[in-house]
Amino acid sequence: MNTSHRALGMGLAVLTMAALTSCGSDSEPATGGSVTLTFLVDNSQATMDTAKALADAFMQANPTIKIETESRPGGTEGDNIVKTRLATGEMADVFWYNSGSLLQALNPAQTMVDLTGDPVLANVQKDYLPVVTQGGKVYGVPAGTAMGGGILYNRKVYDELALKVPMTWAEFMANNERIKAAGRTPVISTFKDTWTSQLLVLGDYFNVQAAVPAFASDYTANKAKFATTPAALAGFQHLADIHAKGYVNKGFGSATNEQGMKMLVAGEGVHYPMLSAQLPPLVATTPAAATDIGFFAIPGDDPATNGATIWEPPGIYLARTGEHQEEAKKFLAFIASPPAADAVNKVVQPAGPYRIDGAKLPDDAIQVAKDLQAYIDKNATAPALEFVSPIKGPALEQITSAVGSGLTTPAEGAAQYDKDVEKQAKQLGLPGW
Repeated sequence: MNTSHRALGMGLAVLTMAALTSCGSDSEPATGGSVTLTFLVDNSQATMDTAKALADAFMQANPTIKIETESRPGGTEGDNIVKTRLATGEMADVFWYNSGSLLQALNPAQTMVDLTGDPVLANVQKDYLPVVTQGGKVYGVPAGTAMGGGILYNRKVYDELALKVPMTWAEFMANNERIKAAGRTPVISTFKDTWTSQLLVLGDYFNVQAAVPAFASDYTANKAKFATTPAALAGFQHLADIHAKGYVNKGFGSATNEQGMKMLVAGEGVHYPMLSAQLPPLVATTPAAATDIGFFAIPGDDPATNGATIWEPPGIYLARTGEHQEEAKKFLAFIASPPAADAVNKVVQPAGPYRIDGAKLPDDAIQVAKDLQAYIDKNATAPALEFVSPIKGPALEQITSAVGSGLTTPAEGAAQYDKDVEKQAKQLGLPGW
């Protein structure tokens, strides 16, 4: 997971549990002529529940193939384990890892099975494939669901004030004014958890791409900057404008993400720039959140190009060192199928849409997931910048906190971030830096 994934992921407060352990070697066949495949996943609760659901459903349909699930830590430690096991030829047959720009660090051409043109990909939505592609070759299928980065909003308050989902930033600000006049907080900010300050910038990438289609490649090549690209600067400007208008909650600098979510569900605050994955854990203790909270994309200037920025699902990949590739591909094909989604839906509440053709959200899916599905159905999504560029500076959350607090101007903040990414770009050895 790259810097943004880690920063955002830390804020999701994912529950940890004891690691699942594997028994047996990566390639030793089980008795009775059956084959055993190992499946390596991270040790977050949601991931392990998903992996178990996939393995159980597959084994029920394929009794001669046994799936043994093993786990690893998340974060940097987990990244290092994956890289080491791939480099030493000791990787599990099947493994779960990030999609997007970090994939290149695993040297997939040498370590993974090339799935380009393989029937395994038959059900994978075509606009997902770029985030599991390196050097023109496809290496993975989606694990779990996408999540959106945009505005979570209280639907009950919207109904009460007769507000409509805004299609432009001007309409959004007009809604904020009406909410403020009604005595409620228009936009929740929770800058004690600094990672939460990034969403108005990171979640605005759909609008950046719509205005400047080549931004990601030019940014990666040091040919485009946030400070000198008006569409990219807009996210920093939005942060400043919301603060300047007095739309944020009192005590926003010391407020936590957990407090922000509670404000949103209670209707004390009406908008919260946030990730959709925040909702499923909350539903367990506050069932009303499933229906009372909705999602809409951060709007730009043109309603004709309204769309959402999404964080694509991780990928599930095959190690080249696996000795049972035919069986492993069979498992991957199952993972990338509607029956697999049905199996997962029984145990894990989806935070967004699947990236598998024919995979449907359950009837009782949370409203946020349904709202995201609507954007995907309209082909109105773009992956977050971190999925299409390896550059993500470590200081963004501090910079956006300062801009959103009125301590730094948008232009200064964008320029600071442009400077922040230089070190990482040089460390990666990217051309043009």
